[in-house]
Amino acid sequence: MENVMSKLRNLDAYPKINEDFYSRTLSGGVITLASSIVMLLLFLSELRLYLHAVTESKLVVDTSRGETLRINFDVTFAALPCSILSLDAMDISGEQHLDVKHDIIKKRLDSHGNVIESRPDVIGAPKIDKPLQRHGGRLEHNETYCGSCYGAEAADEDCCNSCEDVREAYRKKGWAISNPDLIDQCKREGFLQRIKDEEGEGCNMYGFLEVNKVAGNFHFAPGKSFQQSNVHVHDLLAFQKDSFNISHTINRLSFGDYFPGVLNPLDGVHWTQDNPSGMYQYFIKVVPTVYTDVSGHTIQSNQFSVTEHYRGTEMGNLQFLPGVFFFYDLSPIKVTFTEEHISFLHFLTNVCAIVGGVFTVSGILDSFIYHGQKAIKKKMEIGKFS
Repeated sequence: MENVMSKLRNLDAYPKINEDFYSRTLSGGVITLASSIVMLLLFLSELRLYLHAVTESKLVVDTSRGETLRINFDVTFAALPCSILSLDAMDISGEQHLDVKHDIIKKRLDSHGNVIESRPDVIGAPKIDKPLQRHGGRLEHNETYCGSCYGAEAADEDCCNSCEDVREAYRKKGWAISNPDLIDQCKREGFLQRIKDEEGEGCNMYGFLEVNKVAGNFHFAPGKSFQQSNVHVHDLLAFQKDSFNISHTINRLSFGDYFPGVLNPLDGVHWTQDNPSGMYQYFIKVVPTVYTDVSGHTIQSNQFSVTEHYRGTEMGNLQFLPGVFFFYDLSPIKVTFTEEHISFLHFLTNVCAIVGGVFTVSGILDSFIYHGQKAIKKKMEIGKFS
């Protein structure tokens, strides 16, 4: 047994030194105190990393198909009234959403930005007393109202009972209404008068769009849109205005749901128009993103980068409409963010590395200072130090 104990004693990699041979120095005490503080700070830093989740990112090819893209927006136009502002969306697959009204709220704003009225952007019209019937006579009490579409009827039995119905029928035909006062429904509803009453007002439009997950665009522009010779145009003649101020503030614009750490570069962006009329374009690259938190909950969302361009327009030029256009394209690369905790073994390994590393470096520094002081003292004793 003694033989075994003796062999184990010979394996001791940490031979002990008798305390009688210790030499404690002032520099050693300072280094010990400093190294202890450094070890404590590094330990607390490592402990904080261990207690909090870290986010790992990874790039993968986006193989998803048949999904939709949700676009959340909140845009304020300081000088475009709500009555003339419309929203259109279209994509490269050919799908179009013209004059979108569902899931959208419009707020009328005065010249100081205060809310005058807030209402859903829905199709509707006030009740008209004795409006003009399609056959030319006035509506009587025993008749059912069926207003004329003024040549834009798709079928003989079609009726246009409001100014909005007539404008929609004209849009489907690719026609423009040059003078709304010649339309009985628009005249009785006070279409032009409403536009004049809202002169000088602004409009805040917010809501969301659900579109195909393919490249496309959506835009805010005055007038009702329609197709003319395969060109997307807006009916601006009805407003009897020569220019439109598209100064705007993007309060919020995102593609998909919020997730921690997301940064939307267009939030809070403001642009003021100096020219009489123009077309402001944002070119957006959408990057699909998947965020998984530490509990395993997954959020399917998107990030995006953007560049912008402005060009002046001429009234009557069908290629360049006054408005704010957002052209978006999707990246084939998906970014995944995964929250996870550092394992306890990893934490323990780092703590041991901190303690051992600081202890070793402080020991080397102490030895260097001790032997340096000893050599200088020896030279001073023999009178060779100058």
